[in-house]
Amino acid sequence: MAESGSKSVLFVCLGNICRSPIAEAVFRKMATDAGVVDKWRIDSAATSTYEIGSAPDDRGQACMKKHDVPMAHVARQVTNDDFMGFEYILCMDNSNMTELERRAKQVKNYQAKIELLGSYDPEKQRIIKDPYYGSDEDFEKVYQQCLRCCKAFLENNS
Repeated sequence: MAESGSKSVLFVCLGNICRSPIAEAVFRKMATDAGVVDKWRIDSAATSTYEIGSAPDDRGQACMKKHDVPMAHVARQVTNDDFMGFEYILCMDNSNMTELERRAKQVKNYQAKIELLGSYDPEKQRIIKDPYYGSDEDFEKVYQQCLRCCKAFLENNS
């Protein structure tokens, strides 16, 4: 369980190399800039096993570099402990949500609030689409969505 007074968020997508590490990096920078990063445990993970051990997608890294957002992550899969250890698990689309809800049922008395990151979007774009088969513009769109959603999420939790 997270220590009292500390907050925690886990960002989740399918492979943990595109959307969730971008969201994690964006949120970490935002919390750092706001002077509250010490109050947060921030991580990201995958629903699948496809990319375990991989670095974030090169296009995502290039996008983060362009926006001066530091990013360092190694892909991992969501564990049962995550459902107990994180206050919020924020995912990118409905299939992530379905999979997380299925996994959560295997964890007795799990604590985490499982939500779509997009549910925080002031522009109401609830789904953050996987840019993996897309272009640099698709990664930029993910970044912009994460920026809006993370800002609103942080404001709700500060």
